[in-house]
Amino acid sequence: MTTIVACIDGSIYSQSVADHAAWAGRQLQASVELLQVLGRREVSPVDLSGAITADMQESLLAELASLDAERAKLLQKRGRMVLEEARRRVAEAGVADVSVSLRNGDLLETLAEREAVADLVVIGKRGEAADFAKLHLGSNIERVVRSLHRPILIASRAFRPISRVLIAFDGGTSALKAVDHVSRSSLFAGLTVCLVTAGREEAATRQRLEKAVTQLEGGGFDVAATIEPGSADKAIAAVVERDGIDLLVMGAYGHSRVRSLIIGSTTTEMIRACRIPVLLFR
Repeated sequence: MTTIVACIDGSIYSQSVADHAAWAGRQLQASVELLQVLGRREVSPVDLSGAITADMQESLLAELASLDAERAKLLQKRGRMVLEEARRRVAEAGVADVSVSLRNGDLLETLAEREAVADLVVIGKRGEAADFAKLHLGSNIERVVRSLHRPILIASRAFRPISRVLIAFDGGTSALKAVDHVSRSSLFAGLTVCLVTAGREEAATRQRLEKAVTQLEGGGFDVAATIEPGSADKAIAAVVERDGIDLLVMGAYGHSRVRSLIIGSTTTEMIRACRIPVLLFR
């Protein structure tokens, strides 16, 4: 059975992540695992070199340990409450098989373990500090995208019904993978699919675009394909706004971009600028 792993962290994006996971779960008739990972607790070093006795030091250390244990219990309790609320939300949205998982450790390490069974990973665009970092992506986004090999659905701040999908296509390996996935996946059943390449009208570009159109048509889609002038981030963003696109599908790396340890700048700009969910392929 298809499995969706959705990362819940208690931020303002948690409800949106749950809603996007529920939508994907219904489309794919999949199970949904709601995952929250509590980061490793960082304990600030305490300077005990002052003029205090050994007994006072022992008492202070015992009190700090007690406070740390109490904090851990509160984080666990909060985590269970957040997950239960998300589970209820996904179940009420029509997904029959919903499970929750609360872990301690590193999010990336946990997702690497779950990748073997996950067909799709859903994560919020920003994390718990979202209100204070509106111009910045969540710190986990880049780490997750550059490390995992499953499709990653980056949820926007609020879910809205998805009916129009735009594939940003540049002919690169990851873009070809995206087209192939769309052509075969029930995730896109019943949706309107558009295909857009940014840049100049050239014979080679048109040929690559038409080949992608043929593949999508083979999957049963009636595809509108265009070449939009300008840089990829600005051209695609303009089409998203102009045509009322609900979901952007794109590769995580550009056609001519050297693969590196960071996401291509165009990808980062698109995720930051678009107020719609983005489905990324590596």
